[in-house]
Amino acid sequence: MMKACIFDLDGTLADTLGSIAHAVNRGLEYFGYGIRPVEEYRYYAGDGLDMALKRALYRAGDTKSRCLAEGAPLVRRWLAQEPLYHVKPYPGIREVLAGMKERSMAVAVLSNKPHREAVQVVETLFGKGYFDRIQGQEEGLPRKPDPTGALQIAGELDVAPESCLYVGDTDTDMLTGNRAGMYTVGVAWGFREVEELEESGARRIIHEPGELLSLEILGGS
Repeated sequence: MMKACIFDLDGTLADTLGSIAHAVNRGLEYFGYGIRPVEEYRYYAGDGLDMALKRALYRAGDTKSRCLAEGAPLVRRWLAQEPLYHVKPYPGIREVLAGMKERSMAVAVLSNKPHREAVQVVETLFGKGYFDRIQGQEEGLPRKPDPTGALQIAGELDVAPESCLYVGDTDTDMLTGNRAGMYTVGVAWGFREVEELEESGARRIIHEPGELLSLEILGGS
């Protein structure tokens, strides 16, 4: 029986694509490049904001990342100014979280989004104190897919990794959970395709949030 669930944020709990695209596109415009379509950011996001900028710059024509060092702090500042730009939780997520709490499961968030913005987004959408732990990217913590953050959260929750679900929408998430020894669940409603989740070792793939509560490892049928 699982005792805790660690969720990714962007593309898993909430549709944040517009906010990421908005901040990074400001960076592209700052350097004189044309903005990229929001849908392209499905493939730029997932590995932190700096990497999203690097990928967008490459697609825009800066193949040597010449603008990255100057642009990264600017884009982080712009995201911090509007972290909730067009952000909304996915339908059914609130009900799943409530169901987990009814089963006395701990719930947490591990994100490559900057820590302050991750906390602000989660607490605005779901309420302060709703999650047992929220961890975003901050100095000294290796970025996912390094499993350090996931293992630290499990330790703080006093839950063994094998008794923890890890839920996310990208290969980065599946690699993180697998390396931490957790049960990985890939979500098909996020930023990436099912094939990526399968190839990166997802133990299960679900197509709507309610399927989480139906997993046998959670006591479902």
